[in-house]
Amino acid sequence: MLIPGITSPAITWGFVAERLAEAFDMHVLDVRGRGLSETGDLDYTLDAMAADTVALAETMDQPIVMGHSMGARTAIRGVAKKPEVFKGAILVDPPVSGPNCRPYPSPWSWYGDSIKMAIKGCSAEDMKAYCPTWSEEQRALRSEWLHSCHWGAIRTAYDGFHTDDVHADLPKLTVPTR
Repeated sequence: MLIPGITSPAITWGFVAERLAEAFDMHVLDVRGRGLSETGDLDYTLDAMAADTVALAETMDQPIVMGHSMGARTAIRGVAKKPEVFKGAILVDPPVSGPNCRPYPSPWSWYGDSIKMAIKGCSAEDMKAYCPTWSEEQRALRSEWLHSCHWGAIRTAYDGFHTDDVHADLPKLTVPTR
């Protein structure tokens, strides 16, 4: 089970999922408020995303959860709440910000401005200002899908990078974790 980061609909992780699918059954989540998931008047907090992750894991045979960035924080919270439904966790670049920690390194404007641009319509070349090291294909996919990221969902997750204490969850991870 793969949980993407803050502004990454599942489709943007297809290139990773395809490789992993050569050896594993893969499920890439469209996290609340992103991609093809439901949006609107929903709870977009870390606890809600973690509860979704646990609920899906309960329908599976003890998946290994891999989360990137916000997805790693979601995995940490989900595994801490119900470790028995997971076989393991792979945490890729989880933001280590939170209460009494350093602030999240990217400013809100990076997210907010890029979403506004995507809603108006943009190209892969336009996206280069935000993702200069990404390939043309990755920027094209981002420019096509970033508009599907619900403003409130992204803002709630971003604010949570500063207020949610995932460090308190780490001692509760009893499954193999990398």
